[in-house]
Amino acid sequence: MRAGLAGWAFAAPALIIIGVFFFAPVLGAFAVSLTDFDLYALADLRNLRFVGLDNYLELLESRDFWRALGNTCYFVAAGVPLSIGASLAAALLVNSRLTRLPAFFRTVFFAPVVATLVAVALVWRYLLHTRYGLINWGLGGLGLSPIDWLGNPHWAMPAIILFAVWKNFGYNMIIFVAALQSIPGDLYEAAHLDGANGWQEFSRVTLPLLRPTTMLVGVLTVAGYFQLFAEPYVMTEGGPLQSTMSVLYLMYEQGFKWWNLGSASAIAFLLFLIVLAVTALELRLSRRREAA
Repeated sequence: MRAGLAGWAFAAPALIIIGVFFFAPVLGAFAVSLTDFDLYALADLRNLRFVGLDNYLELLESRDFWRALGNTCYFVAAGVPLSIGASLAAALLVNSRLTRLPAFFRTVFFAPVVATLVAVALVWRYLLHTRYGLINWGLGGLGLSPIDWLGNPHWAMPAIILFAVWKNFGYNMIIFVAALQSIPGDLYEAAHLDGANGWQEFSRVTLPLLRPTTMLVGVLTVAGYFQLFAEPYVMTEGGPLQSTMSVLYLMYEQGFKWWNLGSASAIAFLLFLIVLAVTALELRLSRRREAA
């Protein structure tokens, strides 16, 4: 009994901090999502009205919300596999015995993660410039016409996906490197003695042992990519023609541009439910694969 009370006493400060700075704001935001909280209510709370689920129903009938959700799903569907693939390839390169100066490459690959987003976004805007960008210069060297990367609705989202993958793959690379270094070398020696080539060692030894890590990286990457905001905010401001408008960017506009804080809170909780459902689906599929 005393041990249990002592445990709760030691955990109480952390629980209080979590409750005050996490659960209380979340509950407050959910309460706001059930009201028509706007600029008038911000000036005088007597203008605040309880509207129930009207904000959620209006969002489900809004074309802007479905367009933003479609853009976000496109970003996730294309960006997550590219990010995981780039992370795994970089981790294999850094962890290879044939690679010289692995610490140098590990630092170079991880540098974009810690770089300031606004600074690197400005650099990428110059790289993607229609007339003077280095990428279009390279396309011109191949005999291809220049592409208006950030001004064409068909190319704006691929450009942002390319930038986001470059910016974020180094974080997952570190996780994969740690997992690769935990694989016993005896397994590779046994596979080599059995006549396995490099691809067979990778497909029969490395990938199966990386499955838990890949699941973890997948869950983290999907959750992170659903929260797309900074990249379109800095590079395209949601354009052109709302082709890069994400759910979080729509929430930002509703909350801080139009001051519809009730609608913005409802968008946040709808996004939370979507991410929760996708994460649960990922975990279930992963468990089925392990069971099989």
